[in-house]
Amino acid sequence: MRVQDIRLRTMQILDKGDVDDKPSLWCDRLITLVILLSVTEIILESVDSIGSVYGAQLAMFETFSIAFFTLEFLLRLWSNGSRHSDSDRKGRKDYIFSFHGLVDIISILPFYLQAIFPGADLRVLRLLRLTRLLKLSHYSTAIEDLASAIYAERRSFGAVVYLLSIAIVASSTLMYYAEAAVQPEKLASIPHAIYWSVITLTTVGYGDISPITPVGKAIAIVTAFLGIATLAIFSGIVATSFANQLARKKVLYEQQLRDALSDGFVEEREKQLLTKLQSEFGLSDEVVAEIANQVKRRES
Repeated sequence: MRVQDIRLRTMQILDKGDVDDKPSLWCDRLITLVILLSVTEIILESVDSIGSVYGAQLAMFETFSIAFFTLEFLLRLWSNGSRHSDSDRKGRKDYIFSFHGLVDIISILPFYLQAIFPGADLRVLRLLRLTRLLKLSHYSTAIEDLASAIYAERRSFGAVVYLLSIAIVASSTLMYYAEAAVQPEKLASIPHAIYWSVITLTTVGYGDISPITPVGKAIAIVTAFLGIATLAIFSGIVATSFANQLARKKVLYEQQLRDALSDGFVEEREKQLLTKLQSEFGLSDEVVAEIANQVKRRES
């Protein structure tokens, strides 16, 4: 077997596995398990009663996790060179500067920085280890779907953010002039009131700053209603965009199914492609069966 074939197969195993590719599926499960255990270890080491007793064991597992994720990163870097037959460097560069590549680097970076600068206080950077959760995006399109949804509705989101900015500035300014005289320690300036406005508009309402005057209470009521309306608009945009994405995936899958059935039967290669599309699009067996029935009814 040629080196190019080995690299290509390695990349296939490390990427999200197809249903019929057992080695890739087991690799996915192993990496997912180590990610979840690693994040659990990070959480447990922050508990004094656990860290003081099992600190050595947790540190050993952290070292194992770093070695595991480093090996995974190096294998991905090596195998991604096969993405472009004309240039290994281009494939590796595309991987390193991709979202997944950056997450893979950041998840192991704190360990090596601590090793290079042993005397430095890098406790804040150690928080970056929690980005290991994002490594699961190798096997789930949830983050990509969210990013695509926001990008597809960027104009709508921009309009809502604009309206939200106006509401924040207007409500905080009104609250400052209504309450500054009676609460100078809490509403000393408009920026202080902006904090209150953001907390109220997002319907969190910590209660650490509450209006006292009748005018201030009236402003707070209007601000709270504006917050509910704004969140409803945001939720509606995201839900609609996700629904549109699912509809597009169904259309693409249906079109591929129509092409496969155009000659009267589905070849093995076409069946594998359909299975891969189902996995990539996150379509359930029920949805696929419904699409197949619709195609058959339309063609009959």
